[in-house]
Amino acid sequence: MKYLVGIDNGGTFSKAAIFDEDGKQISVASVPTVTLTPKSGYTERDMNELWEVNAQAVREAIQKSGIDPKNIAGVSFSGHGKGLYMVGYDGKPSYNGIISTDARAWEYVEKWAQDGTKEKVYDKTFQDILACQPVSILAWLKDNDPEVLKRTQYIFAVKDYIRFMLTGEAYAEYTDFSGANFVNLTTKAYDRELMELFGLGEVYDKLPPLKYSSDICGYVTKEAAEKTMLPEGIPVAAGMFDVNACGIASGLSDENEMCMIAGTWSINEFIRKTPVTNGTVALNSMFCIPGYFLVEESSPTSAGNMEWFIRNLMSYEKAEAKAAGGSVYEITNKWVEEIKPQDSDIIFLPFLNGSNEDALAKGTFVGLTAFHNKHHMLRAVYEGIVFSHYTHVRKLLKNRETPSSVRLSGGAANSDVWVQIFADVLQIPIDVIEDKELGAQGAAMAAGIAAGIYPDYPTAISRTVTITKTVQPRKEYAQIYQEKYQRYRAVINGLSSAWKYFKN
Repeated sequence: MKYLVGIDNGGTFSKAAIFDEDGKQISVASVPTVTLTPKSGYTERDMNELWEVNAQAVREAIQKSGIDPKNIAGVSFSGHGKGLYMVGYDGKPSYNGIISTDARAWEYVEKWAQDGTKEKVYDKTFQDILACQPVSILAWLKDNDPEVLKRTQYIFAVKDYIRFMLTGEAYAEYTDFSGANFVNLTTKAYDRELMELFGLGEVYDKLPPLKYSSDICGYVTKEAAEKTMLPEGIPVAAGMFDVNACGIASGLSDENEMCMIAGTWSINEFIRKTPVTNGTVALNSMFCIPGYFLVEESSPTSAGNMEWFIRNLMSYEKAEAKAAGGSVYEITNKWVEEIKPQDSDIIFLPFLNGSNEDALAKGTFVGLTAFHNKHHMLRAVYEGIVFSHYTHVRKLLKNRETPSSVRLSGGAANSDVWVQIFADVLQIPIDVIEDKELGAQGAAMAAGIAAGIYPDYPTAISRTVTITKTVQPRKEYAQIYQEKYQRYRAVINGLSSAWKYFKN
């Protein structure tokens, strides 16, 4: 039996997981990464520390697995999209890594919308421009810290940087860079004119060669092997944007399926043979299966908002649960289940980490009275997060038939109560994928193809993906949730003129 390593770098943790050839998760290790917030709206990380954290996660996963490292056949990556990771001519980071929740460049998005750049870019990339995309951050750096760009040799996504540290070879990868306004989706290549539209012509030569997700991008070096316990010389596949990884690990392989990922980000997606070019969806990018495009609606408005609630408003309950050998999530699910949807009219906007509704939008509770307690507020958090997904799904469904079911993964999928709310709001059955580290598993599939274990992604899916249950929507709640969703939209619309007073 051969084994595959998937490394997943999200917004708060770096994880390494080991899988066998049939997708069984043998072990996983998760190490937190420190988020630096030098100013409001800035979210960064020390890239040297990030590499150390990744190496630690891989070592711990191998040690926990009990397997002989010699039986590891390949390694690959998934990672958060957007953000920016740069390496200088000296091989060292030229700036801190910037995470996908960073909002410092919001003014550039507004400027490009006003001066016609947005429309010109859309004709090439078929996607909106986001403040957290590397093009926006690079424009900000050009104006605010130009020396950074001068000393930068390579521009990476987070997984590309970790791959560079494992192999010493610099490559970019299509799923990440095509979703970052770097790639002309018609030509499927870099476009110098595109970079010049952003005022970033000098950046063009800093973009590394592009590879597909399962392409070999080098081999584990002796130095990296000593640091990670990975075998020297095993193939390292390019890897993919984490929304692709979770999609492929959910079985997303044809045009009939749709999936949602409820993690830090609200990710909602399907694939098709051509991009959507009518302007009704925010993002088109290349999918990890060649010949398909990923059609995506997303925002940082998902389960990360609940983690904020737990951290700041449930510290006592969390400590109590830990002392009793339980989990705080048992408490959160119990609280939410005790309140019927029609018995709480609080609206929560899950915009604590930003929103695509408005670049300046902030999280808020609306409708609080002296009657309400934390239980009501938490139910509003659960519902508000689902409503953010529903907003995206409604946009996606303008371009395809309603699927027979939607596949759900991420933290929310571990809560039966939450999954039921998803089903009731969408009025579509929800398939729950077997609880694994799906980002890492998708990466491991790419590693398996590179290592010759699987011939292609459909074969990998047939061997590794399991649906554990399907939750049916309750028709009696359809109207109740529609009314609550309209209230949610009304709050967003009502606050649209106020956000300018809350600039970072």
